[in-house]
Amino acid sequence: MRIILVTGLGGAGRTTVAAATALAEARAGRRVLLVSEDAEGLPDDGGLRVLRPEPAADFRREFLALQARSGVALDLLGAAPFEDAELTELPGSRPFALLRALREAADGDHELAVVDLPPLPEALAALALPEQLRRYLSRLLPPERQAARALRPMLAQLAGVPMPAQWLYETTARWEAELAAVQAVVEDPATTVRLVLEPGPAATRALRTARLGLALHRLRLDAVVANRLLPAGSEDPWLAGLTAEQHRHLAELRTAGSALHELPHLGRAPRGADDLALLAPARTGAAPAPAPEWTVEDRREADGVLVWHLPLPGAVKEELSLVRRGDELLLTAGPFRRNLPLPGALRRCTVTGAGLVDGDLRVRFTPDPGLWPRTP
Repeated sequence: MRIILVTGLGGAGRTTVAAATALAEARAGRRVLLVSEDAEGLPDDGGLRVLRPEPAADFRREFLALQARSGVALDLLGAAPFEDAELTELPGSRPFALLRALREAADGDHELAVVDLPPLPEALAALALPEQLRRYLSRLLPPERQAARALRPMLAQLAGVPMPAQWLYETTARWEAELAAVQAVVEDPATTVRLVLEPGPAATRALRTARLGLALHRLRLDAVVANRLLPAGSEDPWLAGLTAEQHRHLAELRTAGSALHELPHLGRAPRGADDLALLAPARTGAAPAPAPEWTVEDRREADGVLVWHLPLPGAVKEELSLVRRGDELLLTAGPFRRNLPLPGALRRCTVTGAGLVDGDLRVRFTPDPGLWPRTP
C-alpha cells in the first residue's frame, strides 16, 4: 500500500491537491483513503473514503484514558478527576491526532492513502516526533529499569525513596509501542512526501529547505506540484509580467531533480468534483527509490579513518553543526536537528573532522586504540 503525505507552503493549495489526487485515483479504480481535517464537498465515490482527524475529541479521549489508568495514584494525591465535558484541547495536541490517523490509514484495506499534512515546517516537525519522543522515553525510563519491576519494593525500602509506580511503566510501554508503530509507517519505503508550491521566490527556498529536512530524516520526496500556473500568451501587460516571473521560478523548480507536476490556475477557488478533476496531478505509480543509504567507508589502510557519508541535498556548510554525545551524533542542518545513533563500528572511534562535498556530508572517524579490536 502506498501512502502519500501532502504538504507545502501555507496557502499553496495542498488540501485541494490532496483531495484532487485522492479523487482521481479512486475514479481510476483504486481503493483510496483521504486523511484531511479540511476536505469538504467530495462526492460519494465507492472507492474513496475520507478520514477526518478530530484533535479535540482525540485529546479528550487520551486524557481520560490516562486519568483512568492513573486513578490509584491520583486518589492518593487527593486529585479531583476531570470529566469529558470540562476538557478543552491543549496546544500541541493536533500533531498527535494526525499521527494516530496516519497509523489508522496504514492499517486499512485500501490501496492508497493520501494524507493532508499541515504546512511544511509543522509537517516535518510532526513526522520527526515519534522518533524524538521514543528517544526521550528511553532516556527517562530505560527499558532495563522497567525490567526490574520485582525489585522495586525492596529498592524503595533500601533507598528510602519512592520508586516509580507500575502504572507509569505500563503507560510508558504503551506509548513506546504506539510511537514505534507510527515511526514504522513514516519510515516505510512505500511512504512518500509530495510538496505543493506556487512558483515564486518563496517556493524555491521552500524546496531547498524541504529537501534538506526530508533527507535528514530519511524521508522520500516523490514529486513537486507547481500549483496555480497562470496562462501564457496573455495580451495584458500586467498579467503577462506576472506569468513571465512565475515561469522563471518554475524553471528553477524543474532543475531540482524531483518529478514536477504542473497544475493550472482556475481563476477561482476550486468548486466541486469537476474542478478537482482539473487539478489532479499525474497518476501515482510505484514508490520512488529509497533514500540514499548512509554508508560507512573504510579508509583505514589509506588514511587511517572511517568515513560516514550522510547525503544532505541543499545543505550549506555554514549552517551545519556536529556534536558527539556518547553513542550519538547530534547533527544540526539549517533549521533541523536530529540525534543520529552511530553505527557499531563508529562507536569505537573519535570524530576527527567533517566536510561537505556536493551535498554529501562526510564525517571522519579515527579508531580509538583503547576500544578498537587489535589485530594479531
